[in-house]
Amino acid sequence: MDLTILWFCIVGFLFVGYFVLDGFDFGVGMSLPFLGKDDTDRRVLINTIGPVWDLNETWVIVAGAALFAAFPEWYATLFSGFYLPLLLILAALILRGVSFEYRHQRPEAAWKKRFDRMIVIGSAVPAFLWGVAFANIVRGVPLDAGHNYTGTLFDLLNPYALLGGLTTLLLFFTHGVVFVSLKTDGDIRTRARTLAVRSGAVTIVVAASFLLWTSLAYGTLASMLLSAGAAVALIASFVANLRGREGLAFGLMALTIGVAVLSLFFALFPDVMPASNDPANSLTIQNASSSPYTLSIMSWVALIALPLILAYQGWTYWVFRKRVTRAHIAQSA
Repeated sequence: MDLTILWFCIVGFLFVGYFVLDGFDFGVGMSLPFLGKDDTDRRVLINTIGPVWDLNETWVIVAGAALFAAFPEWYATLFSGFYLPLLLILAALILRGVSFEYRHQRPEAAWKKRFDRMIVIGSAVPAFLWGVAFANIVRGVPLDAGHNYTGTLFDLLNPYALLGGLTTLLLFFTHGVVFVSLKTDGDIRTRARTLAVRSGAVTIVVAASFLLWTSLAYGTLASMLLSAGAAVALIASFVANLRGREGLAFGLMALTIGVAVLSLFFALFPDVMPASNDPANSLTIQNASSSPYTLSIMSWVALIALPLILAYQGWTYWVFRKRVTRAHIAQSA
């Protein structure tokens, strides 16, 4: 396989991992106002992701590093043209991480409420803006002959991109609520399952609209098939949740997000940043990549490192696999 194609696939894999894993983190954070009736409930929700949220977040760091090393031209155009949205995502992630660490440092209800609010904001903003960013990448943006972005922030806020942002927001929210029903017990588990049914119905409509728009306007045969697969997995997850099969519902939600992200990468290929004003200015896997020697060295590093990372993350989830209940919170208080 051509190393540029291999690294396009690896970058896609890393973003799939990030959206699947940090996606339910975002969903749990956004669910605080809906499922957290009191401080104990909110602590239960936060504890479901407490051991893994920072590990999940490292996937975006690895994805960004791989993008920088394998496709420096793509990285430069993306991070300069999408500077403000990506800065907002970074600020939101910092806000969320700080809130997880500081909300329990003081006992006052007002103190905790402020940090809970920041967790919600720090989860919702990236969930929405990642969808906006990837939708714009697929749609194409104005680039000059030097591959520099020539548009404005308002060019990024087009109807297709906004629908993409709403799609990822709802997908991650439903993914997180299903995760809560899988990781908790008692009343909060029941309420999470009910909320997942309601949000899942809305998510199906919005996600289907976005995937259909993507397929008709920008899709290839492969991306259309993947979009159809994502739609089927999303509906199957909804049905599984209706029947109380939380584990199956969560697995199908993860499959939905993973396949949907892959469909966007297949819609892009062989471009990595299409130019909406002139196709000649587009960035492709060939003109955006590093040298063959660099890609060769990176491939050996990835061959060694990726299995270790996956094994460690799998072990972490196995260790913290048990449900979190209100009784656990009371015992630790």
